[in-house]
Amino acid sequence: MPPWRMPAETEPHERTWMAFPRPNTTLGDTPADAEECYEAWTAVAHAILEFEPVTMVVDPVEAGRARRMLSGEVELLEAPLDDFWLRDTGPTFVRDRQGGLGAVDWVFNGWGAQDWAGWDRDRLLGRLVAEAAGAEIVPSPLVQEGGAVHVDGVGTVFVTETVQLDPDRNPGATKASVEAELARTLGIERTVWLPRGLTRDYERFGTRGHVDMILTVPAPGVVLLHQQTDPAHPDFAVTRRLRRVLAEESDAAGGAWTVVDLPGPATLKDADGFVDWNYVNHLAVNGGVIACSYGEAAADARARDVLEGVYPGRRVVAVEARPILARGGGIHCITQQEPATTRAVR
Repeated sequence: MPPWRMPAETEPHERTWMAFPRPNTTLGDTPADAEECYEAWTAVAHAILEFEPVTMVVDPVEAGRARRMLSGEVELLEAPLDDFWLRDTGPTFVRDRQGGLGAVDWVFNGWGAQDWAGWDRDRLLGRLVAEAAGAEIVPSPLVQEGGAVHVDGVGTVFVTETVQLDPDRNPGATKASVEAELARTLGIERTVWLPRGLTRDYERFGTRGHVDMILTVPAPGVVLLHQQTDPAHPDFAVTRRLRRVLAEESDAAGGAWTVVDLPGPATLKDADGFVDWNYVNHLAVNGGVIACSYGEAAADARARDVLEGVYPGRRVVAVEARPILARGGGIHCITQQEPATTRAVR
């Protein structure tokens, strides 16, 4: 049995980690774009604070703005940044058999060496955040991001073939080699390989198929799957294909998955084409769920009902997510949970 296990996101958290926006391609081209981005990240941090502590990594060039905009309850950690998708650039936290904290330091190369990305600073964040959290660093040669894996906490991980097997990330990798590394670092016994992600994720600023834009695991044996209900959207076919794949898969214990569909908003396009708006890209926190809102009353309410059903006893808080999705991700993509532990490793 591996010494490390990645807990389910629904297990108790010590805190949530984020990174504060800084000037780059993601921030936007105009002062209004920038302000919209700062406000969106700040709103997510303040929503999380209702449930658990937040530590925000802040580039020194934005330290003053962060102090002005963020509640004094948000802990700030100054460090140079390239971008601010902390789920992807930070470590993935794990626990050992005694309950101590570890942090898997994946190799980060700008989502497969994208021509618009920089990663000289962000590739160092895994170790920096791990040290700040007092976690034992678990080095890994695997090139991937935190948004590229979802676990059930009891031995199963979901991944996509277009990320872990991406030749610009892991040239020469095989399913067997990836599975062995996920077993060593995350305690995985079964890897569920999905063929792809959402359509927009393969455009220029996409991740090439992150699993946290497709589904999440609210409880062992249960998958919450994004559903595109309009045949005019290319993800109508994609999400149905994914559902067929899941129907043939099992978890680490050999059980079939209960698939719960979570329909997306009615909006199909923005100025750049078909959107990837979804409600599965949320964050489970202590006693709550931080969910995406898209300004569509009926769709947002329907999503809240589904989330309350699969997360019984948790309070669902919706945050305006359109500025985040317009930049390439969602609430889950900009956050990273640190699990509570029973033994410090400091």
